[in-house]
Parts: sequence; C-alpha cells; structure tokens
Amino acid sequence: MNGTGKIVGYIRVSTADQNSERQLDDLSLDKTFTDKASGKDTNRPQLQNLIEYVRDGDTVVIHSMDRLARSLDDLRQIVQNLTMRGVQVRFLKEGLVFTGDDSALSNLLLSVMGAFAEFERALINERQKEGISIAKAKGTYTGRKPSLSAVQIIELKARADAGVKKAVLANDYGISRETVYKYLK
Repeated sequence: MNGTGKIVGYIRVSTADQNSERQLDDLSLDKTFTDKASGKDTNRPQLQNLIEYVRDGDTVVIHSMDRLARSLDDLRQIVQNLTMRGVQVRFLKEGLVFTGDDSALSNLLLSVMGAFAEFERALINERQKEGISIAKAKGTYTGRKPSLSAVQIIELKARADAGVKKAVLANDYGISRETVYKYLK
C-alpha cells in the first residue's frame, strides 16, 4: 500500500450482531479498530483510538466511505484530519486513495462519493419509514420489543427511587441511560 508505515484497518458495523469480518477479511493488516456503533456521528471509541494511533506514513484502510462516516461533513473532516498528518486513507469499495497532496479532482471525488453515500442513507431511512407506515396501516407492525420485562421495570423504578444512579441502572440492565429515563417517566 504505502510501503513505509503500518497498514491499519477500520471496521464499523451498526449493531453487535452484524458480521464485521467480511469488510477487510482478505487484507494483511498491522492493526484493526472495530466499532459496533451507528455512523451518525464521529463519537465512536475505536475511531477516536485509530485517529490517535496512526502516524505519518501509515495507511488507513476502510471497506467503504459509509463505514467511516454517514455525513459528507464528517467524512471530509476525518479524511482531512488524517491526510494532513501524513496518513493515507484508502477506500476499497470506491477504489479511492487520499494522501493529503490530493488534486482538485480527488477532493471533488471525495465530495461527490460522500454525497452519494449520504443520499443513499437518506433513501434507506425514507424507505424504512414508508415500510413502517404501511405495516402500521395493515396492523402488522409491532415495533421494537421492550428492553425490559414488566418485573424489571418495577424493579428499576424502585431502585431509582432508592437513589441508585441512572448510569449504574443502565449498566446493570444493559440499556442506555436514555432508556432508563424513558422507563422512569
């Protein structure tokens, strides 16, 4: 790839049950960072670890642009952050490599391809909402199953009333703090 630095992979899957293996499975990498999180923003622990880890001369390899970022602004910001530090960024699916001394055409391609990825994600969300609306109209949509049983909800409320911190409750029940607050309403 670049011959001098480390070859570092970045993998992102949206949920814990998605398979991350197929994204970079046929490459020989010095290190891999894997996030099991939404790409809606850049607040992903392994992405931040990767950004801190890589050095001048390294190459970051990502399966596709949508695995790195969902918004064009985030995509450009991450790629520029890395390339300004001498790190190459390689997107396998799109066949694009960014080095920091990119031409105007390379920057245009990054913007266009990133815009297409963002647009594609918006279309997927729109189709998903339409499908849910149709299923609701037919009476076949049941929604997401509750995270906690009725007994667990009662227990959670009692523990919260006893002064147990919301973060502790979230950790104990394997749910987010936001979900804890929803159950306490």
